[in-house]
Amino acid sequence: MSPRNRLRRGTQGALTADELTARADALATALDTGADRLDPRAAGRAREVVDKVHERTALVGGHTVVALAGATGSGKSSLFNALAGADVATVGQRRPTTSTPTAAVWGSEPAGALLDWLSVGTRHQVPDPGDLEGLVLVDLPDFDSRESANREEARRVLELVDVFVWVTDPQKYADAVLHDDYVAVLREYGAVTLVVLNQVDRLPAGGQEQIAADLTRLLERDGLDEHEVVGTSTRSGAGLDDLRARLHDAVEHADAARHRLGADVRTAAGELLDSVGEQGAGVSDRARAELVDALARSAGVPTVVDAVARDFRMESWARTGWPFTRWVRAFRPAPLKRLRLDRDVAGSPDITEQDVRAVLGRSSIPPPAPAARAAVDLAARRIGSSAGEGLPTRWADAVADAARPSDADLADELDQAVLRTSLRGRKPAWWAVFSLLQILLALAAVVGLVWLVVIALAGWLQLPEVPTVDVGPFAMPFLLLVGGLLGGLLLAAIARWLAGIGARKRAATVDKRLRRAIGEVGDARVVEPVTQVLAEHERTRAGIERALGRTR
Repeated sequence: MSPRNRLRRGTQGALTADELTARADALATALDTGADRLDPRAAGRAREVVDKVHERTALVGGHTVVALAGATGSGKSSLFNALAGADVATVGQRRPTTSTPTAAVWGSEPAGALLDWLSVGTRHQVPDPGDLEGLVLVDLPDFDSRESANREEARRVLELVDVFVWVTDPQKYADAVLHDDYVAVLREYGAVTLVVLNQVDRLPAGGQEQIAADLTRLLERDGLDEHEVVGTSTRSGAGLDDLRARLHDAVEHADAARHRLGADVRTAAGELLDSVGEQGAGVSDRARAELVDALARSAGVPTVVDAVARDFRMESWARTGWPFTRWVRAFRPAPLKRLRLDRDVAGSPDITEQDVRAVLGRSSIPPPAPAARAAVDLAARRIGSSAGEGLPTRWADAVADAARPSDADLADELDQAVLRTSLRGRKPAWWAVFSLLQILLALAAVVGLVWLVVIALAGWLQLPEVPTVDVGPFAMPFLLLVGGLLGGLLLAAIARWLAGIGARKRAATVDKRLRRAIGEVGDARVVEPVTQVLAEHERTRAGIERALGRTR
């Protein structure tokens, strides 16, 4: 015989109503967030628990529902009648006689809504509740019945009651059905579990203690660390007062329902723990940089940057080159215009993104090569695999799926990102200086040439000599012509060198702009979906841990 125990052992008491609701809500949030990435069976069980918590706590009244469960012939119906003080349940020794649950209610507080929720139709009102006010005792069908409907009904009600009273007898106390299918499965519910060894009057002297000790050993093997065994006999009345005292303990504090529901929430949340892992690795800067680089190649950024550099050099030469040969470059097509990216037309109003989409639709950048598309797919897969490392399979697959954007939509978004990006910059100040100097040198050359022509015509026509100014051994017209031509060519060479430097700087600036725009597309289509899945995993795990009563 085990010592007296009050059905609420250990240091952990029942949860308050608010804490129970908060944990159930946290579990519901985890289920909603985790959705199909959680184990379906564990998630279904957890959803039932959440619904049960809300339904049970919504019922008004301080009743405590205690179920008498046992095998055929264990005498649980006789025990039920003895406790109720009336022959309410039908008694049978060998064949199962209880096919539907029967309830006995102690106290005047209405229990109709509670019994309706339990789907218990047969009800008996105990006239004198005594110290068991608020007790609802339910006699269940035999859980080892040959009728499957009886077994299922017993299981159904056991899912809803507050306190388990397992009734066994000296012959079936070691029955595998009791221990393997029920006690071991419900081992987390020790605080609301009571084991009754019935029919002790059939044992010889000392037999009760021996069987109770062996039964205790079996219960501990089942994992039921918190338990007690009460010996009873409906014939002699032995142990009935002790059993009533245990039931009084359960009813007195009116917290058995919260004990049971709290254990339900913890058990359901514990089953979901395998569906989540530790925090995901996230998207590393290196992986993101690889993705942006692959997307840039796919979007034709190198082609655009090269066109920007060539366009800058051509415009520089057009503005600062030798005036006598500038017109030749007008016949060369502008690189950005060939790609339909030249939106900076002098004198035109500002062109908005909507205008670009409506008029241009797409650029003329060559489509990505298969190798470029494969590089994007590989970079996205690397992000998915690295970010989901260490997560359970369903979550890892969700992360990998989130990292795979649609190829068609992605190509359009990359092209629009290039179209939206400004490919121009401020005109260098040296352009104006060199252009003015070129004009002055060209004018000097023209003046010198005209002066020399006039001198030659005057001599040929034997006109009066045109006056000139000599500078050393050279005449001024000659110096103007040669100096203007040589100076213009030298200035053009210097401008060409400066244009190369400026083109590289402009290309680097535009490359950063384009990669920033491409990076935004990559973030929106790959990184953010992956991050969202990881955040949902973290919220799911936090909800499960909150349901378990853990703090992080």
